[in-house]
Amino acid sequence: MTTITETAQPARTVAFVAYPGITVLDLVGPLQVCAALADTVPGIRTVVLGERIESMGTDTPLSVLPSHTFDEVPDPDVLVVPGGLVPTLAAMADETLLARLRRAASGASVVGSVCTGSLLLAAAGLLEGRKATTHWLFRDLLVPFGATPVADRWVEDGRYVTAAGVAAGIDMALHLAGRLAGEDAARQVQLLIEYDPQPPFGGIDWAATDTASYAPFGKQVLTEALAGHPELLARLGGGPFLRK
Repeated sequence: MTTITETAQPARTVAFVAYPGITVLDLVGPLQVCAALADTVPGIRTVVLGERIESMGTDTPLSVLPSHTFDEVPDPDVLVVPGGLVPTLAAMADETLLARLRRAASGASVVGSVCTGSLLLAAAGLLEGRKATTHWLFRDLLVPFGATPVADRWVEDGRYVTAAGVAAGIDMALHLAGRLAGEDAARQVQLLIEYDPQPPFGGIDWAATDTASYAPFGKQVLTEALAGHPELLARLGGGPFLRK
Protein backbone atom coordinates (compact mmCIF):
# COMPACT_ATOMS: atom_id res chain seq x y z
CA MET A 1 0.00 0.00 0.00
CA THR A 2 1.33 3.44 -0.91
CA THR A 3 1.93 5.49 2.18
CA ILE A 4 -0.12 8.63 2.60
CA THR A 5 2.31 10.33 4.94
CA GLU A 6 5.85 10.39 3.58
CA THR A 7 7.61 12.23 6.41
CA ALA A 8 10.28 10.00 7.91
CA GLN A 9 9.55 8.85 11.44
CA PRO A 10 11.80 7.18 14.01
CA ALA A 11 11.14 3.47 14.32
CA ARG A 12 8.43 2.94 16.92
CA THR A 13 6.85 -0.31 18.04
CA VAL A 14 3.25 -0.38 19.22
CA ALA A 15 2.85 -3.57 21.25
CA PHE A 16 -0.46 -5.15 22.24
CA VAL A 17 -0.57 -7.69 25.04
CA ALA A 18 -2.33 -11.03 24.59
CA TYR A 19 -3.20 -13.43 27.39
CA PRO A 20 -5.84 -16.17 27.64
CA GLY A 21 -9.48 -15.11 27.88
CA ILE A 22 -9.24 -11.50 26.70
CA THR A 23 -12.20 -9.71 25.16
CA VAL A 24 -11.27 -9.99 21.52
CA LEU A 25 -12.50 -6.54 20.45
CA ASP A 26 -10.37 -4.96 23.18
CA LEU A 27 -7.41 -6.28 21.23
CA VAL A 28 -8.37 -6.23 17.57
CA GLY A 29 -10.21 -2.88 17.55
CA PRO A 30 -7.21 -0.78 18.61
CA LEU A 31 -4.87 -3.17 16.78
CA GLN A 32 -6.71 -2.49 13.51
CA VAL A 33 -6.34 1.25 14.06
CA CYS A 34 -2.62 0.99 14.76
CA ALA A 35 -2.04 -1.48 11.91
CA ALA A 36 -3.66 0.99 9.53
CA LEU A 37 -1.44 3.71 10.97
CA ALA A 38 1.61 1.51 10.35
CA ASP A 39 0.45 1.03 6.74
CA THR A 40 0.27 4.77 6.17
CA VAL A 41 3.03 6.24 8.34
CA PRO A 42 6.65 5.09 7.88
CA GLY A 43 8.56 3.95 10.94
CA ILE A 44 5.67 2.45 12.92
CA ARG A 45 5.11 -1.26 13.41
CA THR A 46 2.56 -3.22 15.41
CA VAL A 47 3.19 -6.44 17.32
CA VAL A 48 1.17 -8.67 19.63
CA LEU A 49 3.08 -9.92 22.66
CA GLY A 50 2.49 -13.09 24.63
CA GLU A 51 4.38 -15.20 27.13
CA ARG A 52 4.76 -17.75 24.32
CA ILE A 53 3.86 -17.81 20.65
CA GLU A 54 0.93 -20.16 20.96
CA SER A 55 -2.78 -19.99 20.25
CA MET A 56 -4.88 -18.74 23.13
CA GLY A 57 -8.63 -18.49 23.61
CA THR A 58 -10.62 -15.28 23.92
CA ASP A 59 -14.14 -14.61 25.17
CA THR A 60 -15.43 -15.58 21.71
CA PRO A 61 -14.92 -18.74 19.60
CA LEU A 62 -11.98 -16.94 17.96
CA SER A 63 -8.46 -17.68 19.24
CA VAL A 64 -5.47 -15.36 18.80
CA LEU A 65 -1.78 -16.04 18.17
CA PRO A 66 0.83 -13.53 19.40
CA SER A 67 3.39 -12.42 16.85
CA HIS A 68 6.22 -12.09 19.39
CA THR A 69 7.10 -12.96 22.97
CA PHE A 70 7.75 -10.39 25.68
CA ASP A 71 11.42 -11.38 25.60
CA GLU A 72 11.64 -10.67 21.86
CA VAL A 73 10.24 -7.14 22.25
CA PRO A 74 11.26 -6.05 25.76
CA ASP A 75 11.13 -2.29 25.15
CA PRO A 76 8.15 -1.23 23.01
CA ASP A 77 7.56 2.46 22.51
CA VAL A 78 3.83 1.98 23.13
CA LEU A 79 2.19 -0.74 25.23
CA VAL A 80 -1.55 -1.47 25.12
CA VAL A 81 -3.27 -3.93 27.47
CA PRO A 82 -6.72 -5.31 26.59
CA GLY A 83 -9.24 -6.45 29.18
CA GLY A 84 -11.90 -9.06 29.71
CA LEU A 85 -14.05 -10.55 32.45
CA VAL A 86 -13.09 -13.46 34.73
CA PRO A 87 -9.68 -14.19 33.10
CA THR A 88 -8.63 -10.54 33.30
CA LEU A 89 -9.77 -10.07 36.89
CA ALA A 90 -8.00 -13.31 37.81
CA ALA A 91 -4.87 -11.99 36.08
CA MET A 92 -4.71 -9.20 38.68
CA ALA A 93 -3.09 -11.89 40.84
CA ASP A 94 -0.81 -13.24 38.08
CA GLU A 95 2.58 -11.91 39.15
CA THR A 96 4.27 -13.26 36.03
CA LEU A 97 2.03 -11.20 33.77
CA LEU A 98 2.17 -8.15 36.05
CA ALA A 99 5.98 -8.28 36.02
CA ARG A 100 5.90 -8.44 32.22
CA LEU A 101 3.70 -5.37 32.13
CA ARG A 102 5.94 -3.45 34.53
CA ARG A 103 9.02 -4.31 32.46
CA ALA A 104 7.45 -3.43 29.11
CA ALA A 105 5.94 -0.23 30.48
CA SER A 106 9.16 0.96 32.09
CA GLY A 107 10.58 2.47 28.92
CA ALA A 108 7.40 3.06 26.94
CA SER A 109 6.45 6.58 25.93
CA VAL A 110 2.77 5.67 26.09
CA VAL A 111 1.05 2.96 28.13
CA GLY A 112 -2.57 2.28 27.24
CA SER A 113 -5.37 -0.06 28.16
CA VAL A 114 -8.84 -1.02 27.05
CA CYS A 115 -11.68 -1.89 29.41
CA THR A 116 -10.49 -3.88 32.46
CA GLY A 117 -6.96 -3.89 31.08
CA SER A 118 -6.48 -0.80 33.25
CA LEU A 119 -7.07 -2.99 36.32
CA LEU A 120 -4.01 -5.01 35.30
CA LEU A 121 -1.98 -1.82 35.00
CA ALA A 122 -3.32 -0.77 38.40
CA ALA A 123 -2.54 -4.15 39.97
CA ALA A 124 0.98 -3.82 38.59
CA GLY A 125 1.33 -0.56 40.51
CA LEU A 126 1.41 1.61 37.40
CA LEU A 127 -1.66 3.81 37.96
CA GLU A 128 -1.14 4.90 41.55
CA GLY A 129 -1.93 8.59 41.87
CA ARG A 130 -3.27 8.78 38.32
CA LYS A 131 -6.68 9.31 36.74
CA ALA A 132 -7.93 6.33 34.78
CA THR A 133 -11.03 4.62 33.48
CA THR A 134 -12.23 1.11 32.72
CA HIS A 135 -15.51 -0.65 32.00
CA TRP A 136 -18.26 1.13 33.96
CA LEU A 137 -19.13 -2.02 35.89
CA PHE A 138 -15.65 -2.24 37.44
CA ARG A 139 -14.58 1.41 37.52
CA ASP A 140 -14.51 1.74 41.31
CA LEU A 141 -12.11 -1.19 41.59
CA LEU A 142 -9.39 1.23 40.51
CA VAL A 143 -9.65 2.98 43.88
CA PRO A 144 -7.99 0.30 46.08
CA PHE A 145 -4.97 0.45 43.76
CA GLY A 146 -4.56 4.19 44.32
CA ALA A 147 -6.01 5.37 41.01
CA THR A 148 -8.77 7.94 40.57
CA PRO A 149 -11.65 6.59 38.42
CA VAL A 150 -13.06 8.91 35.78
CA ALA A 151 -16.31 8.25 33.89
CA ASP A 152 -15.02 9.26 30.45
CA ARG A 153 -14.72 7.40 27.15
CA TRP A 154 -10.95 7.56 27.49
CA VAL A 155 -8.66 9.26 30.00
CA GLU A 156 -5.16 10.61 29.46
CA ASP A 157 -2.86 11.21 32.42
CA GLY A 158 0.71 11.83 31.34
CA ARG A 159 1.96 8.83 29.39
CA TYR A 160 -1.01 6.70 30.45
CA VAL A 161 -4.12 6.51 28.26
CA THR A 162 -6.93 4.26 29.47
CA ALA A 163 -10.18 3.49 27.66
CA ALA A 164 -13.60 2.52 28.97
CA GLY A 165 -15.31 -0.69 27.90
CA VAL A 166 -14.59 -2.66 24.73
CA ALA A 167 -15.54 -0.41 21.77
CA ALA A 168 -14.11 2.64 23.54
CA GLY A 169 -10.71 1.19 22.73
CA ILE A 170 -11.13 2.26 19.10
CA ASP A 171 -11.62 5.87 20.20
CA MET A 172 -8.57 5.65 22.44
CA ALA A 173 -6.51 4.15 19.62
CA LEU A 174 -7.45 6.98 17.26
CA HIS A 175 -6.32 9.44 19.92
CA LEU A 176 -3.13 7.40 20.23
CA ALA A 177 -2.66 7.56 16.46
CA GLY A 178 -2.94 11.33 16.65
CA ARG A 179 -0.44 11.41 19.48
CA LEU A 180 2.03 9.31 17.47
CA ALA A 181 1.62 10.83 14.02
CA GLY A 182 -0.58 13.89 14.22
CA GLU A 183 -4.28 14.58 13.74
CA ASP A 184 -4.18 14.40 9.94
CA ALA A 185 -2.74 10.89 10.02
CA ALA A 186 -5.31 9.80 12.62
CA ARG A 187 -8.15 11.20 10.51
CA GLN A 188 -6.85 9.29 7.49
CA VAL A 189 -6.87 6.09 9.52
CA GLN A 190 -10.42 6.78 10.67
CA LEU A 191 -11.44 7.17 7.03
CA LEU A 192 -9.61 4.03 5.91
CA ILE A 193 -11.27 1.85 8.53
CA GLU A 194 -14.57 3.74 7.99
CA TYR A 195 -15.04 4.34 11.67
CA ASP A 196 -18.23 6.37 11.77
CA PRO A 197 -20.40 4.70 14.43
CA GLN A 198 -24.14 5.09 14.02
CA PRO A 199 -25.75 2.53 16.37
CA PRO A 200 -29.25 1.61 15.22
CA PHE A 201 -30.81 2.36 18.60
CA GLY A 202 -28.83 5.52 19.30
CA GLY A 203 -26.27 6.17 21.99
CA ILE A 204 -26.40 4.95 25.58
CA ASP A 205 -28.62 7.06 27.82
CA TRP A 206 -26.49 6.83 30.95
CA ALA A 207 -28.85 8.99 33.00
CA ALA A 208 -31.69 6.53 32.39
CA THR A 209 -29.59 3.38 32.87
CA ASP A 210 -29.82 1.56 36.19
CA THR A 211 -26.17 0.54 36.42
CA ALA A 212 -26.58 -0.37 40.10
CA SER A 213 -28.80 -3.29 39.11
CA TYR A 214 -25.76 -4.98 37.57
CA ALA A 215 -23.89 -5.06 40.91
CA PRO A 216 -24.80 -8.72 41.65
CA PHE A 217 -23.31 -9.75 38.32
CA GLY A 218 -20.17 -7.74 39.03
CA LYS A 219 -19.84 -9.37 42.45
CA GLN A 220 -20.29 -12.83 40.92
CA VAL A 221 -17.59 -12.22 38.31
CA LEU A 222 -15.13 -10.75 40.82
CA THR A 223 -15.56 -13.47 43.42
CA GLU A 224 -15.27 -16.20 40.79
CA ALA A 225 -12.12 -14.63 39.36
CA LEU A 226 -10.39 -14.22 42.73
CA ALA A 227 -11.71 -17.28 44.54
CA GLY A 228 -8.15 -18.55 44.88
CA HIS A 229 -6.77 -15.19 45.99
CA PRO A 230 -8.62 -14.16 49.19
CA GLU A 231 -6.08 -11.47 50.11
CA LEU A 232 -6.61 -9.60 46.85
CA LEU A 233 -10.37 -10.12 47.11
CA ALA A 234 -10.25 -8.61 50.60
CA ARG A 235 -8.19 -5.68 49.31
CA LEU A 236 -10.92 -4.99 46.80
CA GLY A 237 -13.55 -5.29 49.52
CA GLY A 238 -13.96 -1.54 49.51
CA GLY A 239 -15.34 -1.81 45.98
CA PRO A 240 -19.06 -1.42 45.35
CA PHE A 241 -19.84 -5.12 44.81
CA LEU A 242 -18.55 -6.51 48.08
CA ARG A 243 -20.25 -3.79 50.13
CA LYS A 244 -23.66 -4.86 48.87
